[in-house]
Amino acid sequence: MERRSFLKKAGVGLAAGAVATPALAQNAPTIKWRMASSFPKSLDTLHGSAEFLVKRIAEMSGGKFQIQLFAAGEIVPGPGVHDAVKDGTVEIGFTCSYYYFGKEPTYCIDTAIPFGMNARQVKAWYRQGNGQKLMNDFFAKSNIISLPSGNTGVQMGGWYRKEIKSAADFKGLKMRVAGLAGAVLSKMGVVPQQIAGSDIYPALEKGTIDAVEWVGPYDDQKLGFNKVAKYYYYPAWWEGGPQISTYVNLKKWAELPKEYQAMIEAACAECDTEMCARYDAKNPAALKQLLASGTKVLPFPKDVMEASYKAATEYYVETSAKYPDFKKIYDDYKKFLDDQNFWYRVAENEFAKFMFSRKS
Repeated sequence: MERRSFLKKAGVGLAAGAVATPALAQNAPTIKWRMASSFPKSLDTLHGSAEFLVKRIAEMSGGKFQIQLFAAGEIVPGPGVHDAVKDGTVEIGFTCSYYYFGKEPTYCIDTAIPFGMNARQVKAWYRQGNGQKLMNDFFAKSNIISLPSGNTGVQMGGWYRKEIKSAADFKGLKMRVAGLAGAVLSKMGVVPQQIAGSDIYPALEKGTIDAVEWVGPYDDQKLGFNKVAKYYYYPAWWEGGPQISTYVNLKKWAELPKEYQAMIEAACAECDTEMCARYDAKNPAALKQLLASGTKVLPFPKDVMEASYKAATEYYVETSAKYPDFKKIYDDYKKFLDDQNFWYRVAENEFAKFMFSRKS
């Protein structure tokens, strides 16, 4: 075909496509949903990612699919998102599944578990392994479909009023820590405390609690923990790559046109990448500021890590014996993790060790 003829025909095709797209938008139904977030508006990384998500869905649909976002407490409390979506109080939610540890420990695998996967490994398990299917088979029992929608990357191990010199220092420690991490830490003598986000700072300031784990430098600095606790430890071995999820009521999901389902899936996938990028971009500057303010940033002693790993391993054996869903999903998760670590020990690990040892 001659070049001129080809370009002429291609131009006609492009023009036809340009006309067809608005026609599809005109025929699409107008749908309005409500989304409940587990996060306050002050956290521009977490709640801000939910804002990004609903904005992208509106843009993809040409304004036909509108989702009104509500921060934690505006419709339901942060930990109430699961039941709000399950019962149809809202059609969609933005949350962390490990908030629902009290319902069943299996939920925690959807977010993060002690000595679990990092952000990239979680993504691989969900997208290329059995993660998405296994977790949604479990969520279906609660009338929910869950979609990965963000990750913070590995988190910090929390703020402590006193230095942690060995595993013995955890005995009797009153620590704001939730879910499965709290269950494992309790094996080491920690007394887990369930405290709402807004009450953490005064509790730490007054000495009602001895320590608190939250997220990482950027979010933690916003809450001012460095003003009332001097020691900042790493890593959060219980959150190697915590995933944030979008919950959709299963009945409402089935009622959506396929095109709108695809929009939600695409927006969630984009949000998944966006959130991790935000944290990676914002945490370095926040960490430098914390160090400059006098914060002592320290690694957990080796015996703490070893004792924690032993406690976590014991917990998984005990929990697998009690909860069939946990065992089914954890066994698959652990096999995938072992394979990932086998690979990461080679090129990934050596490259990281060399690069992170360089000052410039």
